[in-house]
Amino acid sequence: MSVQMVLLPVFVLVGLTFALLLGMMRTRREDTAPGGPNRATQLADCYRDQFELPVLFYLLIALALPLRRADLFIVLMSWVFVVTRFAHAGIFVTSNDSAPRSTAWLASALVLFAMWLYFALKLLLLI
Repeated sequence: MSVQMVLLPVFVLVGLTFALLLGMMRTRREDTAPGGPNRATQLADCYRDQFELPVLFYLLIALALPLRRADLFIVLMSWVFVVTRFAHAGIFVTSNDSAPRSTAWLASALVLFAMWLYFALKLLLLI
């Protein structure tokens, strides 16, 4: 796999993080209604969430590239992970309904777990 193919999902996920940061900054200036739903807090929570589970994704890619273990499976699963993170963020900043948001989070966690398991097996067992 080319470095560009492996890193493109990373760049897209980083783009989501910066978009949430900019949205949070904008809404912090606009969101001044006391007692109402605080959209700035909602965006801040979603932004902060980008530094939890996705950090393991970034680490995996950072290890897989120099070790030459970033293959088609890793790239495809990276895209699935990114899509689930976009779904999670989309739910988080709109309806914030906990059931579908939790489902999207669980899907991203399971995809990332599968990626790590595959990477570990491929590295340790040389499959």
